[in-house]
Amino acid sequence: MNRHACIEGAEKSHLYVELGKLISSVGHESFLTNVHQMIETTVPVSRLELSEWTADDTQSNVIDVQLLGYAGAEKNVHMQSPCPTTAIQRNDHPLVKRVLEVDDALLIHLNARMKDERGNDCLGTSHQCILISRKANRRCVISLQRPQVQRDFSLQELSFLKYLSETLLPLAERHAHLNRQSFKASGSATGHPLDAAEQTQLQRDFNDRLSPCDVTLSVREKEVCLGLLAGGTVPEIAEKLQVKNSSIETYLKRAAAKLGVSGRHGLAKWMIGS
Repeated sequence: MNRHACIEGAEKSHLYVELGKLISSVGHESFLTNVHQMIETTVPVSRLELSEWTADDTQSNVIDVQLLGYAGAEKNVHMQSPCPTTAIQRNDHPLVKRVLEVDDALLIHLNARMKDERGNDCLGTSHQCILISRKANRRCVISLQRPQVQRDFSLQELSFLKYLSETLLPLAERHAHLNRQSFKASGSATGHPLDAAEQTQLQRDFNDRLSPCDVTLSVREKEVCLGLLAGGTVPEIAEKLQVKNSSIETYLKRAAAKLGVSGRHGLAKWMIGS
Protein backbone atom coordinates (compact mmCIF):
# COMPACT_ATOMS: atom_id res chain seq x y z
CA MET A 1 0.00 0.00 0.00
CA ASN A 2 1.50 3.32 -0.99
CA ARG A 3 1.54 6.42 1.14
CA HIS A 4 -1.21 8.12 -0.81
CA ALA A 5 -3.54 5.16 -0.44
CA CYS A 6 -3.14 4.91 3.31
CA ILE A 7 -4.19 8.50 3.89
CA GLU A 8 -6.78 8.78 1.13
CA GLY A 9 -9.92 10.29 2.56
CA ALA A 10 -8.14 11.58 5.67
CA GLU A 11 -6.74 14.78 4.14
CA LYS A 12 -9.96 16.66 4.76
CA SER A 13 -10.74 20.02 6.27
CA HIS A 14 -11.71 18.49 9.64
CA LEU A 15 -8.23 16.98 9.95
CA TYR A 16 -6.64 20.40 9.45
CA VAL A 17 -8.98 21.92 12.03
CA GLU A 18 -8.05 19.22 14.54
CA LEU A 19 -4.34 19.73 13.76
CA GLY A 20 -4.72 23.44 14.42
CA LYS A 21 -6.39 22.76 17.77
CA LEU A 22 -3.64 20.28 18.57
CA ILE A 23 -0.78 22.70 17.90
CA SER A 24 -2.50 25.41 19.94
CA SER A 25 -2.98 23.08 22.92
CA VAL A 26 0.61 21.82 23.29
CA GLY A 27 1.57 22.28 26.93
CA HIS A 28 -2.05 22.49 28.06
CA GLU A 29 -4.31 19.92 29.72
CA SER A 30 -6.46 19.71 26.60
CA PHE A 31 -3.57 18.40 24.47
CA LEU A 32 -4.18 14.67 24.92
CA THR A 33 -7.93 15.08 24.47
CA ASN A 34 -7.24 16.85 21.19
CA VAL A 35 -4.81 14.12 20.10
CA HIS A 36 -7.46 11.50 20.84
CA GLN A 37 -10.16 13.42 18.97
CA MET A 38 -7.90 13.93 15.96
CA ILE A 39 -7.08 10.22 15.69
CA GLU A 40 -10.69 9.20 16.31
CA THR A 41 -11.83 11.03 13.17
CA THR A 42 -10.15 8.27 11.15
CA VAL A 43 -9.11 5.41 13.46
CA PRO A 44 -11.32 4.36 16.42
CA VAL A 45 -9.26 4.26 19.63
CA SER A 46 -10.70 3.51 23.08
CA ARG A 47 -7.87 4.94 25.17
CA LEU A 48 -4.71 6.94 24.55
CA GLU A 49 -1.77 7.28 26.95
CA LEU A 50 1.32 9.49 26.70
CA SER A 51 4.42 8.60 28.71
CA GLU A 52 8.04 9.70 28.81
CA TRP A 53 10.75 7.10 29.40
CA THR A 54 14.26 8.01 30.59
CA ALA A 55 17.02 5.53 29.77
CA ASP A 56 20.59 4.94 30.87
CA ASP A 57 21.89 3.99 27.44
CA THR A 58 25.32 3.07 28.80
CA GLN A 59 23.72 0.36 30.94
CA SER A 60 20.87 -0.48 28.53
CA ASN A 61 18.40 0.20 31.30
CA VAL A 62 15.18 2.19 31.71
CA ILE A 63 15.57 4.25 34.87
CA ASP A 64 12.27 6.13 34.95
CA VAL A 65 8.84 6.11 33.29
CA GLN A 66 6.41 9.00 33.78
CA LEU A 67 2.78 8.74 32.70
CA LEU A 68 2.02 12.26 31.41
CA GLY A 69 -1.69 11.68 30.96
CA TYR A 70 -4.40 9.89 29.06
CA ALA A 71 -7.60 10.50 27.10
CA GLY A 72 -10.60 8.35 26.31
CA ALA A 73 -11.88 5.43 28.37
CA GLU A 74 -10.89 4.97 32.00
CA LYS A 75 -8.40 2.18 32.65
CA ASN A 76 -9.97 -1.11 33.72
CA VAL A 77 -9.12 -4.80 33.89
CA HIS A 78 -9.94 -5.14 30.21
CA MET A 79 -7.43 -2.46 29.21
CA GLN A 80 -4.18 -2.77 31.14
CA SER A 81 -1.80 0.19 31.01
CA PRO A 82 1.29 -0.31 28.83
CA CYS A 83 3.17 2.20 30.98
CA PRO A 84 5.44 0.35 33.50
CA THR A 85 5.93 3.08 36.12
CA THR A 86 7.62 0.79 38.67
CA ALA A 87 10.85 -1.21 38.42
CA ILE A 88 8.98 -4.46 39.06
CA GLN A 89 6.62 -3.81 36.15
CA ARG A 90 9.60 -3.16 33.87
CA ASN A 91 11.28 -6.51 34.55
CA ASP A 92 9.39 -8.49 31.91
CA HIS A 93 7.62 -5.73 30.03
CA PRO A 94 7.77 -6.34 26.24
CA LEU A 95 8.20 -2.65 25.43
CA VAL A 96 11.39 -2.09 27.44
CA LYS A 97 13.73 -3.78 24.98
CA ARG A 98 12.15 -2.04 21.99
CA VAL A 99 12.26 1.35 23.70
CA LEU A 100 15.95 0.94 24.49
CA GLU A 101 16.80 -0.11 20.93
CA VAL A 102 14.87 2.60 19.08
CA ASP A 103 16.98 5.02 17.03
CA ASP A 104 14.25 6.73 15.02
CA ALA A 105 10.47 7.06 15.13
CA LEU A 106 8.94 3.61 15.47
CA LEU A 107 5.47 2.02 15.39
CA ILE A 108 4.91 -1.21 17.33
CA HIS A 109 1.77 -3.32 17.02
CA LEU A 110 1.06 -5.41 20.11
CA ASN A 111 -1.58 -8.11 19.84
CA ALA A 112 -3.89 -8.63 22.82
CA ARG A 113 -2.71 -12.23 23.10
CA MET A 114 1.00 -11.32 23.26
CA LYS A 115 3.05 -13.19 25.90
CA ASP A 116 6.09 -12.20 27.92
CA GLU A 117 9.31 -14.23 28.06
CA ARG A 118 7.75 -16.53 30.66
CA GLY A 119 4.69 -17.23 28.54
CA ASN A 120 2.31 -15.14 30.66
CA ASP A 121 -0.26 -12.66 29.36
CA CYS A 122 1.56 -9.34 29.69
CA LEU A 123 -0.75 -6.77 28.16
CA GLY A 124 -4.15 -7.55 29.60
CA THR A 125 -6.80 -7.89 26.95
CA SER A 126 -6.24 -4.89 24.72
CA HIS A 127 -4.93 -4.46 21.20
CA GLN A 128 -2.27 -1.74 21.14
CA CYS A 129 -0.47 0.46 18.66
CA ILE A 130 2.60 2.12 20.18
CA LEU A 131 4.30 5.18 18.65
CA ILE A 132 7.82 5.90 19.92
CA SER A 133 10.35 8.66 19.29
CA ARG A 134 13.80 9.24 20.74
CA LYS A 135 15.62 12.42 21.72
CA ALA A 136 18.91 11.93 23.59
CA ASN A 137 18.19 9.64 26.56
CA ARG A 138 14.43 10.23 26.53
CA ARG A 139 11.73 8.33 24.67
CA CYS A 140 8.28 9.70 24.01
CA VAL A 141 5.67 6.91 23.91
CA ILE A 142 2.08 7.23 22.67
CA SER A 143 -0.06 4.16 23.31
CA LEU A 144 -3.34 3.65 21.45
CA GLN A 145 -5.57 0.89 22.81
CA ARG A 146 -8.66 -1.13 21.91
CA PRO A 147 -10.34 -3.81 24.07
CA GLN A 148 -9.95 -7.36 22.82
CA VAL A 149 -13.70 -7.56 22.21
CA GLN A 150 -13.18 -5.05 19.39
CA ARG A 151 -11.29 -5.85 16.21
CA ASP A 152 -7.53 -5.44 16.07
CA PHE A 153 -5.88 -2.55 14.20
CA SER A 154 -5.93 -3.17 10.45
CA LEU A 155 -2.90 -2.75 8.19
CA GLN A 156 -4.51 0.32 6.64
CA GLU A 157 -5.07 1.87 10.08
CA LEU A 158 -1.49 1.11 11.13
CA SER A 159 -0.20 2.70 7.91
CA PHE A 160 -2.24 5.83 8.59
CA LEU A 161 -1.06 6.00 12.20
CA LYS A 162 2.56 5.65 11.07
CA TYR A 163 2.04 8.57 8.71
CA LEU A 164 0.29 10.62 11.40
CA SER A 165 3.09 9.90 13.88
CA GLU A 166 5.40 12.16 11.84
CA THR A 167 3.27 15.04 13.14
CA LEU A 168 2.12 13.68 16.51
CA LEU A 169 5.48 12.63 17.97
CA PRO A 170 7.25 16.02 17.61
CA LEU A 171 4.21 17.67 19.22
CA ALA A 172 4.21 15.09 22.02
CA GLU A 173 7.94 15.73 22.61
CA ARG A 174 7.23 19.45 22.85
CA HIS A 175 4.35 18.79 25.25
CA ALA A 176 6.58 16.62 27.44
CA HIS A 177 9.28 19.32 27.44
CA LEU A 178 6.79 21.98 28.55
CA ASN A 179 5.51 19.58 31.19
CA ARG A 180 9.03 19.26 32.63
CA GLN A 181 9.49 23.03 32.59
CA SER A 182 6.20 23.49 34.41
CA PHE A 183 7.22 20.90 36.99
CA LYS A 184 10.52 22.69 37.66
CA ALA A 185 8.84 26.10 37.85
CA SER A 186 6.12 25.02 40.27
CA GLY A 187 8.01 22.41 42.26
CA SER A 188 4.95 20.18 42.00
CA ALA A 189 4.26 17.08 39.93
CA THR A 190 0.82 18.48 39.16
CA GLY A 191 2.03 21.89 38.05
CA HIS A 192 0.39 23.53 35.06
CA PRO A 193 1.99 25.58 32.26
CA LEU A 194 2.18 29.30 32.74
CA ASP A 195 -1.17 30.96 32.10
CA ALA A 196 -1.40 32.62 28.67
CA ALA A 197 -3.97 32.90 25.92
CA GLU A 198 -3.49 30.03 23.46
CA GLN A 199 -3.35 32.40 20.53
CA THR A 200 -0.63 34.44 22.29
CA GLN A 201 1.38 31.27 22.94
CA LEU A 202 0.90 30.16 19.35
CA GLN A 203 2.05 33.55 18.07
CA ARG A 204 5.14 33.38 20.28
CA ASP A 205 5.95 29.87 19.05
CA PHE A 206 5.38 30.94 15.45
CA ASN A 207 7.76 33.90 15.78
CA ASP A 208 10.37 31.68 17.46
CA ARG A 209 10.10 29.21 14.58
CA LEU A 210 10.30 32.01 12.01
CA SER A 211 13.19 33.97 13.53
CA PRO A 212 16.08 31.72 12.34
CA CYS A 213 14.65 31.61 8.80
CA ASP A 214 15.80 34.13 6.22
CA VAL A 215 12.17 34.96 5.50
CA THR A 216 10.00 38.05 5.92
CA LEU A 217 6.24 37.59 6.00
CA SER A 218 3.80 40.45 5.64
CA VAL A 219 1.39 41.23 8.47
CA ARG A 220 -1.49 39.67 6.52
CA GLU A 221 0.54 36.55 5.69
CA LYS A 222 1.34 36.10 9.38
CA GLU A 223 -2.29 36.61 10.37
CA VAL A 224 -3.45 33.99 7.88
CA CYS A 225 -0.79 31.49 8.97
CA LEU A 226 -1.66 31.94 12.64
CA GLY A 227 -5.36 31.67 11.92
CA LEU A 228 -4.90 28.40 10.04
CA LEU A 229 -2.52 26.96 12.64
CA ALA A 230 -5.08 27.79 15.34
CA GLY A 231 -7.64 25.66 13.51
CA GLY A 232 -9.61 28.40 11.78
CA THR A 233 -11.32 27.78 8.47
CA VAL A 234 -10.76 29.95 5.41
CA PRO A 235 -14.25 31.57 5.66
CA GLU A 236 -13.74 32.28 9.38
CA ILE A 237 -10.37 33.93 8.82
CA ALA A 238 -11.69 35.86 5.82
CA GLU A 239 -14.57 37.20 7.90
CA LYS A 240 -12.25 38.17 10.74
CA LEU A 241 -9.84 39.99 8.43
CA GLN A 242 -12.69 41.35 6.29
CA VAL A 243 -11.29 40.02 3.02
CA LYS A 244 -12.45 37.50 0.42
CA ASN A 245 -11.87 33.77 0.77
CA SER A 246 -9.68 33.87 -2.31
CA SER A 247 -7.45 36.46 -0.61
CA ILE A 248 -6.82 34.06 2.27
CA GLU A 249 -5.77 31.38 -0.21
CA THR A 250 -3.45 33.88 -1.90
CA TYR A 251 -1.82 34.91 1.39
CA LEU A 252 -1.33 31.25 2.30
CA LYS A 253 0.29 30.49 -1.07
CA ARG A 254 2.65 33.44 -0.69
CA ALA A 255 3.64 32.49 2.85
CA ALA A 256 4.04 28.83 1.93
CA ALA A 257 6.27 29.71 -1.01
CA LYS A 258 8.50 31.85 1.21
CA LEU A 259 8.73 29.07 3.80
CA GLY A 260 9.37 26.40 1.19
CA VAL A 261 6.29 24.36 2.05
CA SER A 262 3.08 23.39 0.28
CA GLY A 263 -0.37 24.20 1.60
CA ARG A 264 -1.86 24.06 5.05
CA HIS A 265 -0.48 20.64 5.94
CA GLY A 266 3.01 21.73 4.93
CA LEU A 267 2.63 24.84 7.09
CA ALA A 268 1.64 22.72 10.09
CA LYS A 269 4.60 20.37 9.61
CA TRP A 270 6.95 23.36 9.24
CA MET A 271 5.59 24.79 12.48
CA ILE A 272 6.53 21.69 14.46
CA GLY A 273 9.87 21.31 12.71
CA SER A 274 8.94 18.04 11.01
